Amino acid sequence: MSPQAHEVLAQALKLSPLEKAELVERILDTFVLPDRKEIDERWAAEAEDRIDAYDRGEMAAKSVMDVFARIERGEA
Repeated sequence: MSPQAHEVLAQALKLSPLEKAELVERILDTFVLPDRKEIDERWAAEAEDRIDAYDRGEMAAKSVMDVFARIERGEA
């Protein structure tokens, strides 16, 4: 990795979990993926399925702060 990339990584690691997630998403958006549309459609369907499961009482909700805390502790 170049010195510039190391510096970018060092700065990125100082971000909050939400900022890191946003940064990763923005970087991934720069890749040209031939199946990107299909991948996005599958993620959208998965999200809808999870919402439906929650609405039916089959899945519990978790606080985003709890989720990010687990990620920060390396438990995700």
